Amino acid sequence: MQSGPVLLVIDLQVGVLRGCLDADGVVQRAAVLVGRARASGVPVIWVQDHASFPEGSPEWMLAPSLQRLAEEPLVRKTYRDSFADTDLAVQLTSVGATRLIVAGAQTDFCVRTTVQSAAARGFNVTLVADVHTTTDADWGGVNISAEQIVAHTNMYWSGFRYPGASFSVEAHDHVQF
Repeated sequence: MQSGPVLLVIDLQVGVLRGCLDADGVVQRAAVLVGRARASGVPVIWVQDHASFPEGSPEWMLAPSLQRLAEEPLVRKTYRDSFADTDLAVQLTSVGATRLIVAGAQTDFCVRTTVQSAAARGFNVTLVADVHTTTDADWGGVNISAEQIVAHTNMYWSGFRYPGASFSVEAHDHVQF
């Protein structure tokens, strides 16, 4: 059994990425990261939104340049937290994961919620700074750009502290497996 890092790719699906900041760039960098993880023997676990899009529909599919290998687990989620009501914890335990390297969409919903849940579960977490994205948001008449949301999330996680765990924010080309 492998013990150590796992690359967790969250919701990089056609329908989720529609309208997201730098979606093509994020997907290209994700493909590079996935290739590096595979070359290093690091498990890749894919998470896909199962509630918003019918499975197998064009919107449900991964972005065209991303391809899940048959042996790579697929976690189907219906909540923002990829751990909630899924077998993600079981998948991570089966490969002896101690550190999650996280990429995906949408930053302010599924990515941030999953990373927070991973922290609470005792995982070390690396958020890949340039491989998560979202759309602009409006809250009570306050407009927040996707760029601001991504930057704020990177800032938040770069200073995050939790007992017994470590956290980092790294660009895709600096992530160590």
